This record gives sequence, structure tokens and C-alpha cells, in this order.
Amino acid sequence: MARAAAPLLPFFFLLLSSTSPAAAQKNLLGRTPQMGWNSWNHFGCKIDEVIIRKIADAMVDTGLAKLGYEYINLDDCWASHDRDSQGNLAANGTAFPSGMRALADYVHGKGLKLGLYGDAGLRTCSRLQPGSLGYEDQDARTLAAWGIDYLKYDNCNNQNISPLTRYNRMSEALMNSGRDVFLSLCEWGVDDPATWAGSFANSWRTTEDIKNTWESMTDNADKNDKWAPYAGPGGWNDPDMLEVGNGGMTIEEYRSHFSIWALVKAPLILGCDISSMSAETKEIITNQNVIAVNQDKLGVQGRKVQQDGDLEVWAGRLSRGRVALVLWNRGPAEASITASWSNIGLNQSAVVDAHDLWTDEVTSSMQGNLTNKMDSHACKMYVLTPK
Repeated sequence: MARAAAPLLPFFFLLLSSTSPAAAQKNLLGRTPQMGWNSWNHFGCKIDEVIIRKIADAMVDTGLAKLGYEYINLDDCWASHDRDSQGNLAANGTAFPSGMRALADYVHGKGLKLGLYGDAGLRTCSRLQPGSLGYEDQDARTLAAWGIDYLKYDNCNNQNISPLTRYNRMSEALMNSGRDVFLSLCEWGVDDPATWAGSFANSWRTTEDIKNTWESMTDNADKNDKWAPYAGPGGWNDPDMLEVGNGGMTIEEYRSHFSIWALVKAPLILGCDISSMSAETKEIITNQNVIAVNQDKLGVQGRKVQQDGDLEVWAGRLSRGRVALVLWNRGPAEASITASWSNIGLNQSAVVDAHDLWTDEVTSSMQGNLTNKMDSHACKMYVLTPK
């Protein structure tokens, strides 16, 4: 006989997940997890202003912008190898001949926001551009002058200086720059940034870099899970960017990827070429039901609450007394999963309507538990609304 699925944590733990050090963050950005696009997962260092303008155009033309995807973020390799004669950061003149101010104006003209990549060390991870260690005030003023809205701030070549010191310096510099800039820490979770970054950053990486594989995606989801109590409006745990559409996983695996990232209030930062994405990719990343879970104003990070081997239940509180639920089959064969009300924060006698977010079907008046069968590496995602 199969053993019963065991709850991992009492659901009251989920109730604590909205209490976060992010309340001390001063810039009032990121009241819900950030949404947008980043160049690294698909393009790596091969970026230029033609590509970025094409992505900004696609963000609008595909309807993604209307769904909340607003940041167009350049990752490493956008800058000149060296600072200019005044010690300022400068754009790579070959790849970005028009400069960053002109690119920001173009992106802003689309109703979007522009983000750049920097590093809290002497040089960035590619070593192709300068880091900001020792130049925090000057670089923050440069970003503000260019009209930059977002800074992804990495951790390479850091001279073994405490991350709290290095990241706090840039946070203060941005606050003094005269422009509100979303600060996204990329410290890889080395020094448990969830426990200290909420007072000066809007998101913080809790994991190493994601790879475009099932194994990497699931590993990052698991490593991010334990930090749920530290996330909330203004500051979010970040298990890294989305790989949906980059071709290394199946459609079902990508649907699971997007579902779990949405449930756990991870940043929804796309990493594929949205100007040439497939219909299947677009169907996943434009699902308004799933996006609404991620952007729920209550801001409680969902958690893994029940596990039986490779069969898992993840759940989290939503506004208006609702519960978001994911049944996730991480095993090699088709299987059924049952979520018990007692494991997901509902009274056992509660009667709910269950909205399947991927089929858009609603099952009325369910009580006690919910069971469904899933293919290997597939999931079902619901919003349960008590009657």
C-alpha cells in the first residue's frame, strides 16, 4: 500500500510569510514581484542596441507589456571595457553607438523601463566591463542621468569584502541619486541574503545561476523554498530568471517552471527571445490567471507543503481568503496527487470552487481534498475560493 503524503510544514508557517524585512526598503518599488525580460539566458554577451530595441518592440507588439512585463534589462557586456577619462561608466561604442540615454529614451517611449547590469566588485563576471566597487556614488549618478530604472547587481571579483557592506553602499548611492531605481541583488544566496537584504534591496538571489534544464530549475525551486518567510511587498526571493522558451525543457516542464515561479512570488523575468517565440511559449508566459497569482497584492510566497517522493503539493495564501495550489508530479511516470485541505490552510469542512488556471475550468463545491492525475514532470495549478 502507498504511504500517505506527508505535510512538510504546518500551514501557519505560510501565514508568517508576509512578514518581511522588506518593510524597511525606502524606495517603495516592487510592491509585487518585478516582471520583465533579461538578455543573459538567450543572448549572453552577444547584445547590441538593435537587439534591445527589437525586444522592446516585441514586448509591446505581443501584448506582454499590457500583462505587466515592463522591464527591459541588459545583463553583462553592455559597457566599455574601461571607464572614460572622468572615471564614468560608458556604453560599448560598437554595440551601443547611440549610448544608454538614447536607448532609455526609446524604451521609455514604448511605455517600458530600462535596466542595466553592474557588479559589487572590481569587474563584472565576464571581466569585460568595470564593476562599481569604490565607484558606487559616481555610478549611481550615471545611471540616474541616463534614466535607468533597474540595476541587477552581481557579486564577482568582490575582494572578499562583506556583501552587506558592498550592497548597502550601492543602495544608499541609488537612494541619493535623485531617481528611483529597482535594486536586484545577485549574490547567489551565498551569505543568505534573504536574512539581511530586505532593508535595502527589492529582490535578492537565493540560488546559483539557473540553467536551461529540468534538474537546475527544480533544484533552484527547492533551494528558494526555505526563505519564504522573508519575502513580501517591496522585497522578493529570486530563484533566478525564467528559461521558458529557450528549448532545453519540454512544454510541460516549462509550464511547471512558470507555475511554481508564479506561486512562490518569484520575479517573472523572461529569458527567451520574445521577438521570435513559439505559440506554445507565448501561451505559457501570457496566462493571465497564473500571472495574477504572482502579482496578488497580499504578497505571500507559496511553499512546498506536502510531499510523497516525487509527488508534491505547493500552496500559498492569496487575498480575499483564497488559496493558490499546485499539484506537481516530478516523477518519471503519470501519477495522481491529492491535496488535503488540512495541509493547505483550509478548514476540512470548507467548500470551495476550484479554478484550474491552465484549462480555465471551474469545479464547484469541492470539500476536503482535491485529486488529479498528471503526466511526468507536469503540474496542475488552481485557485481555491471558499464559498
